[in-house]
Parts: sequence; C-alpha cells; structure tokens
Amino acid sequence: MTPAAEMSIRRALVVGAIALAAIAPLAINTYWLRVLSTVFLYASLASAVNLMAGYTGCPAFGNVVFFGLGAYTTGIVMGKLQGPFWLGLGVGVAVCAGYAVVVGLPVLRLRGHYFAIATLGMNEGTRRLIENLSGLTGGGMGLALPIPPGDVRSANAYVYFLVLGLLLAVLGTTFAVMRSRLGYGCRAIRFDEEGAASCGVPTMRYKITMWVISAVFTGLAGGIYAHWFGYIEPGAVFDMTISVKCFVMMLVGGIATVLGPLYGAILIELLGLAAWSTLLRYHTAVLGLLVIAVVLIAPSGLMGLGAQRLSARALLANIRANRL
Repeated sequence: MTPAAEMSIRRALVVGAIALAAIAPLAINTYWLRVLSTVFLYASLASAVNLMAGYTGCPAFGNVVFFGLGAYTTGIVMGKLQGPFWLGLGVGVAVCAGYAVVVGLPVLRLRGHYFAIATLGMNEGTRRLIENLSGLTGGGMGLALPIPPGDVRSANAYVYFLVLGLLLAVLGTTFAVMRSRLGYGCRAIRFDEEGAASCGVPTMRYKITMWVISAVFTGLAGGIYAHWFGYIEPGAVFDMTISVKCFVMMLVGGIATVLGPLYGAILIELLGLAAWSTLLRYHTAVLGLLVIAVVLIAPSGLMGLGAQRLSARALLANIRANRL
C-alpha cells in the first residue's frame, strides 16, 4: 500500500469516527452518554499531560492544579457573580495561562524528579489557598453553581458535545504541534536539553509555551467539569488521583503520540467500569493488575503495538527475501 493510500484510509477513519461520535447521543442511553463523556474528559486531560510530559519530557504530576483553577474560576464567575458559563470558561483559561507563565518561570528551571516534586507542591499550595479563601471559594464547604439547562437527557447531551469538542481541539492541537517547530524543539529538549540549547533551541520559551497550552486545555476541562456536576470542592478538583490516572492513560496508550492518550482513556475507563461492576471491592486491585499486564505486553503503549507488528512483518519479509 502506498503512503498516499494509507493516509487516505487514515483520514477516512478519522472522519468516520468523528461522525459516529457526533451521532452517538441519538443511539445510546443516558448512562452510556455519561460514560463516554467521562472517557472524553479524561482523554482530554491525558492529552494535555502528554503535551508536557510526553513531548517535552517534563513530568508535570501537579498538572491537576490547572483543572482545579479552571473549575473554581468558572464556579466563581457563575456561582458568585451570576455570569454565563462561557465567560467563566474564558476567564478560567486566562487564569490558567497566566498561572502557568508566572509559576513556570522558576519551576521549569528544575528537571526530572525535582520538577515533578515542585509541581506536586504547587498543586498542594494552591489547594490550601483555595480552602482559606472561604469568602470567595466557599473554603472546604465547596461551591455550588448552576448545572446545564434542560432535562437530564438534554443536559447530558450538552455536556457530551462540550467534552467532545474539547477532545477534538486538544487532539488537533497535538497533531499540529507535533509537526511544528515547537514540537521538534520540545522533542529535542526531551532527549537532550543541553544539546538542544547549544543548537539554538530556546528551551525555556518552548517549555513555557507548551506548559501554557497544556494548562489551557486542562483548565477548560476543569470548567466543563464544574458546570457538569454543579458543585466543586478542593478535595475533588485538586485530587492527585486525577494526575496519576492521566499519566497511566498516557503511558498505556503511548507516550508522545496523538491518539495514545485517547486509547489509554478508553481502555482504563472501560476496564475500571467492568471491574467495578463485577468485582466490587476488589476492582482497584484487579484494575492495577490489568494495567501492569498491558504495560508488560506493550511497553511502548497501545500505539506501539502497531509499530511492533510492522517491524515483525518487515523482519519476516527480509528473512524470506534473503532465503530466496
């Protein structure tokens, strides 16, 4: 198959998948609509982490801080100021982008586990600040805000299309970044930051730019989450479990790939759902074992299975050719 034909097939598959996702609310019930919405939300978060950890090599374990900031900014605009959802979402994007720049200037000078620990502290410090601003954020009691309008079915369909749009936006951005000067520069930073800097790559600027992009999409996910559930509290939206789950999805699906986080989110969420519905209190242990099995079978993630299969085919073809 020629590269042009293969590209045409891939494009047709992408268009078909988007069309199926667009008509899904017409064919599935409310329960599965919420499940798909959750999958798409986590896929968006994992893709945002992938932009920073996958392409730049900066393990931003505290990236959930932007999820919490986006959720609380949207909640304050809607709940306290009685503003519209879209205004809260826009203000949340601005807050997350500004926070990523201000905090990124000192934090991104750290590397490896030092950077990871710094992001964990950043998340915990921001969470404590939110808890102490009780007059504005509701403190530990949380904050209530208006839920999507309409009946249960229409409200869930509305949220579904919001998270679907967010997922398409972050995947499209990842695809564009991967083929841009920024993407090539960030991959050079991941492999050898000193070497990249000696070749003229503006390492600090590229890392901050990528973190701002990651923060914007994470903040958007937080704002949609707050609007979806109608209630937020610090322990839920600054929960480190969200970051850990996103890293697992990214690693299982395939690090530094466009569709890897989506595949990882689908697998982890559906496995978790199946384990919860059948094994109840043992579901966490079983899910952990399944994740370990996937990582052992496909150390490069699900996206790496295709490359391994192609390499095996090429090897067999070469052996046959040499025999002949």
